[in-house]
Amino acid sequence: MKTLMLVLVGPNVHVTLVNILMLRRTQSSLARYFLRASSIQSRIFKKHYRRAPSPNTAEVTQLLAEHASSPTRPLNLSDLLAFGRPNVTPESVLASVSFALAEIPRRLATRVCSLEALPFIVGTNPYVAKTLAAYKESFLWLATYPTPKTLEENAMFAEKLEDLVERHADDIPTMAKGFQECSRYMSPAQINEFLNGAIRNRISVRLIAEQHVALSRAVNSSGSTNLDVVDRYCSPARMINMCGSFVTELCEATLGASPSILLDGFPDATFPYVPVHLEYIFTEILKNSFRATVEHYSKNGGHMKDLPPILVTMSPPPKLPGNGNDPTFFSMRIRDQGGGVSPSHIEQIFSYAFTTAGRKADGKSLEDDDDRGGPYAAQYVGGSAVIGDGGMGEGNLFGEITGKGLQTGLGTIAGLGYGLPMSRLYAKYFGGSLELMSLEGLGTDVYLKLRCLDEAVDSTI
Repeated sequence: MKTLMLVLVGPNVHVTLVNILMLRRTQSSLARYFLRASSIQSRIFKKHYRRAPSPNTAEVTQLLAEHASSPTRPLNLSDLLAFGRPNVTPESVLASVSFALAEIPRRLATRVCSLEALPFIVGTNPYVAKTLAAYKESFLWLATYPTPKTLEENAMFAEKLEDLVERHADDIPTMAKGFQECSRYMSPAQINEFLNGAIRNRISVRLIAEQHVALSRAVNSSGSTNLDVVDRYCSPARMINMCGSFVTELCEATLGASPSILLDGFPDATFPYVPVHLEYIFTEILKNSFRATVEHYSKNGGHMKDLPPILVTMSPPPKLPGNGNDPTFFSMRIRDQGGGVSPSHIEQIFSYAFTTAGRKADGKSLEDDDDRGGPYAAQYVGGSAVIGDGGMGEGNLFGEITGKGLQTGLGTIAGLGYGLPMSRLYAKYFGGSLELMSLEGLGTDVYLKLRCLDEAVDSTI
């Protein structure tokens, strides 16, 4: 009432009642605006809050220095397999556990040091920091574990080692999310170099760990014909059928249709190889081929019941006189009619940065590019498909593969978009190769050559 009187009767007051009400309304709106902006800013800071990794304890620092500076021990496949051949004995199992406790911590120490050497802003990323913390924890446990002296003590260790391997199943997806968020701070070449080293290190650690777990199981069993991680009679046809069944189910659930698989050449042939590696390679290649075929025919108005099959041709090494000293390879070709890969993307298809950064090498966002390289270029979807918001939209390349839990010993890495570069790395690990040939508008051939491991005793692990 006093305010009203001032406005109405005060001779020197030029502010009307309407002005006051408008001012109060404006102040209220501004208050709400700044409150809302403050809330948004708070959420942004909370989401992107970075914290430097915790410093190492004196014990961890000393152990890391000891293991990382120890002379590199040349390790061949023959060294690893020797513990189970010709027979598994209590003595060979105890020798294997000593070997594992000497080699795995050294390799983990190398990986910890590599992560710590990343640019500071990359190391503070929560996903990268989480991976580093997991490696440190496992390293400390293994580096301080007393060497088992009896089979009973070894059985307890083998069980814990197997659990440790499973706990690290999501290391690569976690690290991928970190690199996706930090792509502006590292070049594609740096990302590729780091991830190649990280994945090769991971492969070697898992080979050593899983070999020891296999031997620990075999020493108490009888009648087993395969006592280590290398299956001497690995059947590519059986692996193709197994992986094809999985990808078929996944493709039909995601895209509503799936092509069939035809085996050609020598489907009954076998060769010595690591089944887990073959399973991962086949799953990734088939996943790309299936999606390419379905999307290509859908885009061109084709009937889903008339999808052309995926043709898998198998060729074992020829038995020729005089080539006893030459390496032998099991060769395969996986052919689809999914439209091929755009020439503008063919050079990038094996790049981690092409997917983890969510953008092309020239810095242009993939979302801004109408030409996504053809349906076979399944790499795009990866980086955020599994580890992003978890959406199951059209752009999510088989994102539900995470929920399906493909047991390849690689956890949820399948579906990340790391498929082709990782498949090539697995193929090359023992001296093989993986090459891709594309006929744009028609389809893609993937040529896979895998070395027969019964003779690859010189392959470095």
